Amino acid sequence: MSYRWEITHAALRQGVVGIVRTADTKSAVEAASSVLDAGLHSVEVPLTNPGALAAIEELTAAYPDATIGAGTVLDQTAAVLAIRAGARFLVSPSVDTGVIRTAHRYGAAAFPGAGSVTEIVRALEDGADAVKVFPASALGPQWVKDVRAALPQAPLVPTGGVTLEDVPSWLAAGAVACGIGSALTRGTADDIRARVAALVRKDPA
Repeated sequence: MSYRWEITHAALRQGVVGIVRTADTKSAVEAASSVLDAGLHSVEVPLTNPGALAAIEELTAAYPDATIGAGTVLDQTAAVLAIRAGARFLVSPSVDTGVIRTAHRYGAAAFPGAGSVTEIVRALEDGADAVKVFPASALGPQWVKDVRAALPQAPLVPTGGVTLEDVPSWLAAGAVACGIGSALTRGTADDIRARVAALVRKDPA
């Protein structure tokens, strides 16, 4: 058992969260395993995959030292099911107070999604452990830099259209980490391993 701040730190400390968006349990486990075996310790499995809960359960059993989360968590029911499957953090595309409260009730971290300053402030007021900036591709690193000038306390995680080449710019702008999906997980296990090796922070504290 870990405190929420420990889960948040573990999920974001390498500067990248791998998002494994696939169609079934088997493909999710295979893609996530490639990412985890390559050295990235934080993976999100979106619930848009009908086999996501089974994948999360399998991954948490196989990789007890990794931080496995659930994505696209839209309501309290989904939140409870994801946590019971083993998810340690919950990511949402929007700010839903019920999801945040449910996550905290059961000791999981909550990363709601926001696309405006108003939504970021609301997420923080509702207790968000970090805020997913979504869709990042429509905003850009300068937007994060400008927001951080006004809200330096906001832990922002740009997600949605983030490329491998963009990551340094996002982090330099003040993001605490980036969520990366197909740009990281496409191709073979060797392809994924090479991308992860070039991307993640070495020897994270």
